[in-house]
Amino acid sequence: MRIVLGVGGGIAAYKVASLLRLFTEAGHHVTVIPTEASTRFVGTATWEALSGNPVSNSVFDDVHQVNHVRLGHEADLIVVAPATADLLAKAATGQAGDLLTNTLLMARGPVLFAPAMHTEMWQHAATRANVETLRGRGAAVLEPATGRLTGADSGPGRLPEPEAIYDAAMALVQGQSDFQLPLAGRTVTISAGGTREPLDPVRFLGNRSSGKQGVALAVAARNAGATVRLLAAHMDVPAPAGVEVVPVETALQLREAALAAAADSDVVIMSAAVADFRPAEISDTKIKKRDDHADPVITLVRNPDILQELVELRNLKGAGAGEKQQLIVGFAAETGDSQGDVLAYAEAKLHRKGCDLLVVNHVGTDRVFGQDHNSVVILARSGSEPQEATGTKTEVSAAIISRIGLELNSVSPRA
Repeated sequence: MRIVLGVGGGIAAYKVASLLRLFTEAGHHVTVIPTEASTRFVGTATWEALSGNPVSNSVFDDVHQVNHVRLGHEADLIVVAPATADLLAKAATGQAGDLLTNTLLMARGPVLFAPAMHTEMWQHAATRANVETLRGRGAAVLEPATGRLTGADSGPGRLPEPEAIYDAAMALVQGQSDFQLPLAGRTVTISAGGTREPLDPVRFLGNRSSGKQGVALAVAARNAGATVRLLAAHMDVPAPAGVEVVPVETALQLREAALAAAADSDVVIMSAAVADFRPAEISDTKIKKRDDHADPVITLVRNPDILQELVELRNLKGAGAGEKQQLIVGFAAETGDSQGDVLAYAEAKLHRKGCDLLVVNHVGTDRVFGQDHNSVVILARSGSEPQEATGTKTEVSAAIISRIGLELNSVSPRA
């Protein structure tokens, strides 16, 4: 596929190098057209090296090829990132002062704008009008991500992550002209990994969780357009780029972080493996073997039920007029026994906890924990049919996030 990648003059231009690599590694032919201002952030040599093609922003280069006409006609897709307030205004008003704006006027295929600017610029009436104008003409304009901006500012205006822009671009060329990133504008908090409860300075009670599923969920939510906060207990894998990471160790620390994060979250996904119990006392020194061979006695106390507490807090707070309640998703790592099978225990847990969705894992010594594949069943409090998802943890996460998007964007309110 022939792609024109327009680069606007914002500091987020450096992130577009990763987007270019995603396009080229997928086998697409990419022509980069940076604005003059954008070359103050990333030079043309970078774009030429990564794309393997010459780069220009002038209509007077290679005049014999009539590039200001040819590029727009030949492009199967045009992506503009970052689409600054200035670029959106020029595109909406049909200006043609450089090679990129000329190419946009000549475009015959789909056009995708990925905005990035300060919050006040994005929310300004002029910018909003320009966005609506472009959308009205058939262009796709993504919602910017919410988070840290240049300097100390924070709010809507961050460039969506390169993976999210790539996914949106591929959806657009596949004919999904009415596509939306399902979690655009949403804030999602995800817990991941396994908590550790200290016994003494060197020992702890833990579990086999690797954090792979939680990290895959964070990536899927990020790629779906969400602002993602990852509450990271012990994990065997690194946290993904483009998400806020809050490190925790114990169940009590996770509880504190989860309650704080839930305050501004549209979705809370509790996928961490949280210890049900913790030692009643923590020794200040290493517990040693005694000469009399007496075995130590360790008394355990119950940890708080974080998921249930989040549900109770959500229900107490309620939703504002015209708003939907926060969506809460729990995970159940279950094993069957003589008293019941995995789903029977999971359904009982769903009703006991009161969360909206419960993702059920059938776990064992060599199942789920630490593995790259997973098989889950998604149960809904509404009573809808259970949904199965099987595959890599990336594929399972995509299915879970897709289901969450459907729940959030459903017409009928949740019971």
